[in-house]
Amino acid sequence: MIPWLTEDTPFPPVTQALREPNGLLAASLSLSPERLLEAYRHGIFPWFSPGDPVLWWSPSPRMVLIPNEFIISKSLAKVLRNSNYQVRTDTSFERVMRACAAPRSGQAGTWIDEQMIAAYCALHQQGFAHSVETWVNDRLVGGLYGVAIGQMFYGESMFSSASNASKIALAHLTRQLLRWQNTSITPMIDCQMHTPHLASLGARQIPRSEFIALLEVLVNLPPRTSWQFDTDLFK
Repeated sequence: MIPWLTEDTPFPPVTQALREPNGLLAASLSLSPERLLEAYRHGIFPWFSPGDPVLWWSPSPRMVLIPNEFIISKSLAKVLRNSNYQVRTDTSFERVMRACAAPRSGQAGTWIDEQMIAAYCALHQQGFAHSVETWVNDRLVGGLYGVAIGQMFYGESMFSSASNASKIALAHLTRQLLRWQNTSITPMIDCQMHTPHLASLGARQIPRSEFIALLEVLVNLPPRTSWQFDTDLFK
């Protein structure tokens, strides 16, 4: 059995998460911005099907991407040197979320429902949730969104309607996070669960205990006051 959380119930320790299914920790009825921030600070994220209770997870191992380990293939490097695209931040947050929620080949549905869109858009208005967007000829063709706390970035989802579009956004995110680094502690991107695609880009799994130890340092570092990317990241 997993605990049922009311509005005032704190999350249980992540060490109490189930082994099967891996990482299932708790359930609740609501998905408020305040609950989301509390979850992220403790290495917990929501993942559930529309119509079901909100399920909270903290799996072990945890998939992470250390920005300086991002793999740029020769073909992607060529694309990044191309000036036919533009990377923008936070200009179309909800559009990026809805594009990530759109049906994909081989998938029966989406876990990004209207409740989740509303909660993350509220976090965006508060300055915690951000989108990194790839544009071509003033058309949004790819991007990603996630939550930033301190020098920790929690990646939530990516989409691409043009070749390499989501990889362009992720490449710029990793490069900018490294440029913003102002301590000896390297920033980290939480990728949550293992996928072959993420692994091909340099993401790797680490034990939950290691993830939490790094997280506790990164979330307490000074946050960015402006989420604007430099224009010379790949020039």
